Amino acid sequence: MEILKKRGRPRNKETEQAILDAGYKLLLEKGFVNITVDKIAEKAGVSKATIYKWWPNKAAVVMDGFLSRSIIKLPMPNTGSVITDITTQALNLSRFLLSDEGKVLNELIAEGQFDDQIAEEYRRRYFTPRRIKARQILERGVKRGELSIDTDLELCIDLIFGPLFYRLLITGDKITEAYIKKVVDYTFNKILIIKKQETV
Repeated sequence: MEILKKRGRPRNKETEQAILDAGYKLLLEKGFVNITVDKIAEKAGVSKATIYKWWPNKAAVVMDGFLSRSIIKLPMPNTGSVITDITTQALNLSRFLLSDEGKVLNELIAEGQFDDQIAEEYRRRYFTPRRIKARQILERGVKRGELSIDTDLELCIDLIFGPLFYRLLITGDKITEAYIKKVVDYTFNKILIIKKQETV
């Protein structure tokens, strides 16, 4: 999770956790649209002013509460194989997106179409860090010689993860383990064929 510069005085850890827990619970119970900073403050037993000392808006505190609970479910694998690692990461993400917490993320994405603040928060705090991790996996593959040095890593990320969100948000088709493996295999087979041709 991205570490942001702290606002105001140093945070009391217990108070901070109470606010994060309150934001997360309200998100699951009521959905983002129905949450207010007042409700978060009331549930956490703190003043609204305390929340605004540490977070700029409702979207920021809700996203931090969400990330504090969800980030441990998406560890970055490092098995020594780029194909295994990126497949595992894609599988972990797909399972997460289909969980109760993942459905909350889907709601946040939907709300982001109408609320620039929440769109900025989920891009900066969730998707950008996870994209960086995916790139790190691919960069390890290049260093180990599994991928061609001129592989377009950003395009690979789009090719692998784009179909998940297309099915999730557009078509509604099932995201299965077999489907994820097929997407990854197709992407990497094309790359590995190019690398093989380069060595001939």
